[in-house]
Amino acid sequence: MAISLHESLTPVTFVAQPLDSVIPIYRALAERYLQRWGLECVLIDTHGQAVAAPFTCHEQCAGGEACLAIRRKAVEEAVRWGEPSVLLCPGGLMVWAVPVMENARVLGGLVVARPEDNSSVGDTAMLPPHDIRRAMFELLTMAEEANLTNAALLEMRRLAAQRESARAEAIHELKDQNYQSIRDIYLVEEPPLITAIKRGDRATAREILNRVLVGIYFMGRNRPLLLKSFILELVVMMSRTAVEAGGDPTELLGANYSSFAELARIDTEEELCAWLVSMLERIMDAIKAQHHYPVGVLLGMAMKYMQDHLQDELSRDEVAKVACLSPSHFSRMVKQAFGQSYTDLLSHLRVEKARELLVLTDKSLIQIGLESGFSDQSYFSKVFQKFTGRPPGEYRRLHRTTL
Repeated sequence: MAISLHESLTPVTFVAQPLDSVIPIYRALAERYLQRWGLECVLIDTHGQAVAAPFTCHEQCAGGEACLAIRRKAVEEAVRWGEPSVLLCPGGLMVWAVPVMENARVLGGLVVARPEDNSSVGDTAMLPPHDIRRAMFELLTMAEEANLTNAALLEMRRLAAQRESARAEAIHELKDQNYQSIRDIYLVEEPPLITAIKRGDRATAREILNRVLVGIYFMGRNRPLLLKSFILELVVMMSRTAVEAGGDPTELLGANYSSFAELARIDTEEELCAWLVSMLERIMDAIKAQHHYPVGVLLGMAMKYMQDHLQDELSRDEVAKVACLSPSHFSRMVKQAFGQSYTDLLSHLRVEKARELLVLTDKSLIQIGLESGFSDQSYFSKVFQKFTGRPPGEYRRLHRTTL
């Protein structure tokens, strides 16, 4: 009888069929596992029955219907999450399993059980909690190496489970925000996402992307075309950022072109999330492939950031981080490119901003100083005169008369 698990990923089917061809491989694996961990693993079919005597779960195993059910459940959970997870059987045993698979068909499983209390087992099986986890995942590794399970499919399910967990965390964080629209989400999340992409920080970029995606779904639910339009905008922004960071535009264009056709066929949140994460990985790979970023690109990133944040406190270290450079290296590049220190460059940019405001607006000198990044009026006048030869008020009068 076939048992289907209804999930958005590759469908997996439980199939009852003889496991005779698997038994020799299983016995060799079980012997290695016993020597390594002092634990027996039993080969079961899809009904939970052991098919390779004399192996059993454990000497305390009752072997009743409840035991069969927990074995089946352990295999199902391993398939669902892509990795073993601990269950507790009615007899007080901790149980974990790895599915025995042929492509997307589950034929049975490798099941391990041990008492929850270390005091009731022999010396060879006394495992602290962190070693139990290691034992669980080593069973998975052995099964993959022996080709007894579908490693690629389980990896896909592990990644899907991780994305689901990240989305749940993002939903929790979203509840504490006061977003009024999808545009609000972009205004808050786009700058750190751009910085993470330029720095090659995949973990942070994925975390931000999860928050953005959850927010987009929350704000645009039941409007699939709107959702996809914002997703496309997000991909274009990430690709543009990758090019600015030195990524190959031809490679990015090819990856995007082929993937946009996939996007048109997607109609579930899970698939859309997976697609967007895959696009992020391609974009990050394109940046990583460029081992030597052009100096102009890096300084351009820094200059753009400085111009956009002239009113803020802008330390050299902060701007260097945006340009993905060490502070000392950044200082040397600024000196080589502009012939001045970082401090002088920042002052020059602020004075240029002030000159523009003096000529084109009627704002007060105090307001212009603040908008240009000078919190002290006397310091503003001093620096402005250093670069222009005249104090701000005189500069305004002279240039307004010549307009």
